[in-house]
Amino acid sequence: MGVPFQSAHVLALRRFSSSSIGPAYTAVWHRNPSGAWTFYSTVAPDLSCARYFGAQVARNVVAPIEIAWVDSTLLRIVVGSAIEWHVGLNTSLATRAVNAIARAIPERAGHMTVMLRFMRLAAKMTLNAGPLNFSGHTPNGHRFVANPRRVWLIESSDAIVDGVSVGPIGPLTTQASLGDLLLPQRGLFTLGRSHFERSLTPGRARTSLTLEHAGASKHRPVLKGRNP
Repeated sequence: MGVPFQSAHVLALRRFSSSSIGPAYTAVWHRNPSGAWTFYSTVAPDLSCARYFGAQVARNVVAPIEIAWVDSTLLRIVVGSAIEWHVGLNTSLATRAVNAIARAIPERAGHMTVMLRFMRLAAKMTLNAGPLNFSGHTPNGHRFVANPRRVWLIESSDAIVDGVSVGPIGPLTTQASLGDLLLPQRGLFTLGRSHFERSLTPGRARTSLTLEHAGASKHRPVLKGRNP
């Protein structure tokens, strides 16, 4: 779901085993200390997360992303030559409570406004990760609904980004966000489903995306003049 670092870097991993708009894909989001986001993805931007969040993303890079489980609680993520990231997971009374609540909610009820508000309140009270939104609008104007079914704490994480260590994990002075999506102030790892509606919210700006292949020196404009 996301990991904040004391240096003001933020990393997030998205692995979609299936997608209604294209092939399965993996994405890694990186925000640098100045607040600029780079989305790395194994597929083109219009078939990945940038389709919904691209208006707030400075760079979209198509790159190979490898995920390897070292053991049942430790994983290693490598993004081309740009990022090497290690994540250590753990459980707690809080995560077990949230998981029990999630299992008790029928899947059809997961899109109901009252249920999403209840999940938001439960997560805020138990996980110590700051406020979280399970519904809202993306920077590109799509409505999103997220239904986490299982949650783990990220108790340890380290990363090298462009050859430089991002330092120890820790909350940010200002919580990171993309549109209405709030990234946690404490590292969280989740399994679940995400739903995006295609219609734009009135007044939301349309956007263009740029695509950069790993190792390329120039951006190539794509999807100009329409919201992907």
